[in-house]
Amino acid sequence: MAKILLVDDEEAVRGFLKRGLQLDGHVVTLAVDGSDAIERLAEMGGEIDLLLTDIRMPMMDGIALALAAKRDYPDLTIMLMTGYAEQRERARNLEAIVVDVLTKPFSLAELRSGVARALAGRTTSNG
Repeated sequence: MAKILLVDDEEAVRGFLKRGLQLDGHVVTLAVDGSDAIERLAEMGGEIDLLLTDIRMPMMDGIALALAAKRDYPDLTIMLMTGYAEQRERARNLEAIVVDVLTKPFSLAELRSGVARALAGRTTSNG
């Protein structure tokens, strides 16, 4: 079971993904955009196992969030989500700090297996 910070600007998406992640016993904290996520990370002292964020959001997008989070919490595992091809292309430049990019729409099974892979890689590299 992991502590996951889930960031998406769409309430319905956040709720659906949170419920899916909780099926695997994860503790999920929600944020509505990148700047909200930065605040949540600071509140939790960076004690997050996985940052799972949408790329396209107002205020601070997922790529800016990933860069800021990795700078402040270098051991943080980061996974991105997007439904936009051009955003996925932007994420290619982040391979050094992002473990995976899930392409929307994805199934709950794809989300759960992607998160499991990301967390397994984290355990292997840090353990």
